[in-house]
Amino acid sequence: MEFRWVDGFKINVTVEGNTVVISANREGLLSLANHMTALAQGMPGSHIHLDEYNSLEDRSVELIVEMSG
Repeated sequence: MEFRWVDGFKINVTVEGNTVVISANREGLLSLANHMTALAQGMPGSHIHLDEYNSLEDRSVELIVEMSG
């Protein structure tokens, strides 16, 4: 599975109470759309795991998106 990033992306994930907030610039939203498309074409259990050490902005919480069965 290939995840394509758009140059200049910025993605931040926070939790506010019981709400997950994903904030992204245009490039970040396009990158996430590319990732969701790739996941949709994968097998159940395929996933993407992002955190501040892997593509998210500093102080972001972890984000895991998984293809279910």
